[in-house]
Amino acid sequence: MMTNHITFYQFCSAVRRKGALALCLALCVLGLGLSGSAQKPRMITFDVTPTPPDPPPGTEAGQGTIPQAINPAGAITGYYFDASNVSHGFLRARDSRFTTFDAPGAGTGAYQGTYAYSINPAGATTGGYTDASDVNHGFLRTPDDTITPFDVTTPTPPDPLPGTEAGQGTIGANINPAGEISGWYIDASGVWHGFLRAPDGKFTTFDAPGANTNPGYGTAPGDVQCLNPAGATTGGYEDAHGREHAFIRAPDGRFTEYEAPGASTSPYQGTFFGSINPAGAVSGFYWDTSNVFHALLRDPDGRITKFDVRGAGKGPYQGTLATNLNPTTAITGYYTDSGNVNHGFVRAPDGAITKFDVRGAGTGAGQGTIPYCNNPAGAITGWYVDASGVSHGFLRPAGPPWIW
Repeated sequence: MMTNHITFYQFCSAVRRKGALALCLALCVLGLGLSGSAQKPRMITFDVTPTPPDPPPGTEAGQGTIPQAINPAGAITGYYFDASNVSHGFLRARDSRFTTFDAPGAGTGAYQGTYAYSINPAGATTGGYTDASDVNHGFLRTPDDTITPFDVTTPTPPDPLPGTEAGQGTIGANINPAGEISGWYIDASGVWHGFLRAPDGKFTTFDAPGANTNPGYGTAPGDVQCLNPAGATTGGYEDAHGREHAFIRAPDGRFTEYEAPGASTSPYQGTFFGSINPAGAVSGFYWDTSNVFHALLRDPDGRITKFDVRGAGKGPYQGTLATNLNPTTAITGYYTDSGNVNHGFVRAPDGAITKFDVRGAGTGAGQGTIPYCNNPAGAITGWYVDASGVSHGFLRPAGPPWIW
């Protein structure tokens, strides 16, 4: 699932096969409590308040605030598009204060700029930025606001260097508690490769066995929480026929491929990754032969549990998508109904599912509520798309008691 930048639309890029920057984008108080409880968490909505001289989020369709990840302390990172469609990174502290930032060298043209994807417990973030030539580069931002750009400079032979043309380059996608970063890069031939960046800056690159090595294909880890504390990463690759496969790469470099029973074997379809927790459990989803999406949980022992949220549509490009799971195996994600409207859900470790929508979310096709990450306490962040097509952030605290 690979584009110039990866967002909740991980699967969109796989469908469109890694074209231009993914733009599938599709104070409120609504929250549904835990299953069986009458208590309701306080839903918090927000738009980035920028650090001068950064401009505010735009208010046109496709613009706005897009949270990506929440750490155990409740700090949220992500990015926002301004009125000129330039992207800027942000950090929202637990006390609601915002810090916005731009990587050195980030471009200032439309769909250029800085994209923050992942945050670790210490508050360090990683992501990517697109320069004025539309080339991608990774970055590491430490809690003291020091931003270090990086590119894969020492690929593991025989992998080539990152390309230097538009749409090529390096993207940091995940950062774990030790400061190890995983991500992907695109070489000069347009082929995708995974990488790990050690805390000392050393790189290890990798390709999944059987990955297609033609332009526009290859191997890539996922984003946000696809690298666990032990250094295991999950991601995806396409085979010679263009079919999607999910993988787990162990810290010692061993690959395990997994397929959901019932997944389509057609090109650009198959099994998609979501995230990996400290125990090695993985969330994700798969595409069936009718082009419907279904969520999955893969246990560390390899057992796959499939599930659908009641109310999910059964037409093409509808269904249930699991985007993240936390250490307890609570899973968050969204489902698309028969009207192509998105709704949030959280699946408890016992399998009970709670659905929720943010008040103010649009009810048109491609609009609605998009949960994207849940932290160890169960707090969820993501965004919602309003009736005008503008994105806004939300935080659904965990509880009771309501914490984040």
